[in-house]
Amino acid sequence: MTTVALAITDGMLHFELSLAIEVFGSDLTHIVDPWYDFALCGPSAVRVDRFHLVPDHGLDQLRQADTVIVPGWADVDRDPPAELVDAVRAAHEAGARVASLCTGAFVLAAAGLLDGRRATTHWAHTDELTRRHPRVTVDPDVLYVDNGSVLTSAGKAAAMDLCLHLVRLDHGSAVANTIARRLVVPPHRDGGQAQFVTTPVPTPGNHPLARLFPWVLQRLDQALTVEDLARQAGMSSRHLGRHFRSVTGTTPLQWLLTQRIRHAQELLETTDDTVDTIATATGMGTATTLRRHFARTVGVPPDTYRRTFRTRAGTRTGAGTGIGTGIGTGIRPAPALPNAAAAIDLAVGALVGRS
Repeated sequence: MTTVALAITDGMLHFELSLAIEVFGSDLTHIVDPWYDFALCGPSAVRVDRFHLVPDHGLDQLRQADTVIVPGWADVDRDPPAELVDAVRAAHEAGARVASLCTGAFVLAAAGLLDGRRATTHWAHTDELTRRHPRVTVDPDVLYVDNGSVLTSAGKAAAMDLCLHLVRLDHGSAVANTIARRLVVPPHRDGGQAQFVTTPVPTPGNHPLARLFPWVLQRLDQALTVEDLARQAGMSSRHLGRHFRSVTGTTPLQWLLTQRIRHAQELLETTDDTVDTIATATGMGTATTLRRHFARTVGVPPDTYRRTFRTRAGTRTGAGTGIGTGIGTGIRPAPALPNAAAAIDLAVGALVGRS
């Protein structure tokens, strides 16, 4: 069983901290068993905004974890506690994978884990991270950065993207997508997607691509072109490109390729189909084309991915594939009480409605 330790001290941001607890600290053995062995590690009882948390272990236990997560640091103008920095550094030296959420990157940078590496944080603080840690290559325009043993996310909702990315690395796309559906969030947003867009937030069901996304996802086996997408959306190719950039942060072709690759991942995990069959089912045409794009995007060939992330016996992944679009895909979750992600959507929608 993989151990995930959440490092906590006074002065951390409760939003990112709660996301990590929801993903890694919940009992999800009904989805995949074994799940993570989760622990809160801190010096003593800590105050996080209006909440008080009692850690399970001291910070010295971080070095026993397989993965260490550092939530957002509230006051980036002051140095994080030395005992936290030392504990995070020691955990990484002991072989732990270390991930920061939002401004938790300042803790990793103080520990020297980001020196010579590319990293990100909340876009409002990227300049400060660059100024204080010039040996770090700060990228303000991405959702998260994966350096293997060290990962960083942008702010707020991007922390969920990184958490799901970690689950995807450990358990595969099918499990990560099932958890995303449970949380009512997009199953996958690429780390390279833009942190934010300058156009207004589209109201639910009232943006130009709302009907196009599910139409495309139902036709991934077809050789779709930008012109096909533009025709279906009822706009020119140039206008389509602008709308894609404003809504998803990427181009129509890149978005389409991402959906094909994600679909291929799930088929590799959940079926015995040959690579040739999967290439046809995902619209890649030939196994050679699929292998080239898959290796470039995922980092390993399809056959290697299948051996590594094949769904374990007894794993329940739920129905549907839930391939991510960067925003809602039209996949209907099971009826449930509003959760945190839905509450955020509702709050944003209310703000937009008042503007």
